[in-house]
Amino acid sequence: MIVTTLEIVALVCLGFYLYRWRSAVSRRNAQSWNSLMARLRPDWSARDLSEQFLWKEGLNATPEDAWHRMDGPKGLWAMYQNAQIMTEMAEFAAKNAQNVDRLLIETLRSDAMQIRVCVLMALTQYGFSRASEGVRINAFRAATMYTGMAARMTQLLQEIAPVMVPDFVAAM
Repeated sequence: MIVTTLEIVALVCLGFYLYRWRSAVSRRNAQSWNSLMARLRPDWSARDLSEQFLWKEGLNATPEDAWHRMDGPKGLWAMYQNAQIMTEMAEFAAKNAQNVDRLLIETLRSDAMQIRVCVLMALTQYGFSRASEGVRINAFRAATMYTGMAARMTQLLQEIAPVMVPDFVAAM
């Protein structure tokens, strides 16, 4: 009796997961450049960390300075979300544009994963110890990777859709 109930619950959970996965794939396939740009978080910008972050990698701040400029967890969460959106933009470019640099696309995917892991580590540490040295170092590392990813995304957009670069710069 209990085994049968567990099997039914497992099947319902699997069905729900597959439904959610399929709807997410459908939603992703229906996206456009404009809808992706609109999803970028404009309430926080890495401009506070580096004036040239869309054109070259690197920060003009110390870990302590970067933590305060990114407004702590608020900036980390914005980086987390924007990294996912930039990954979706790279996938959109790979799917819809010809002669896309596949190495650049894979680098963007890798950057996004590393940023998200660093952000989650920093937020977890922040939850336990507030703004300790480890939190600031992980936040600084995530911000450094984020500026690199933004620079590579700008490079990708310049190659495949130069008219979108001003919109990307404005959204970032």
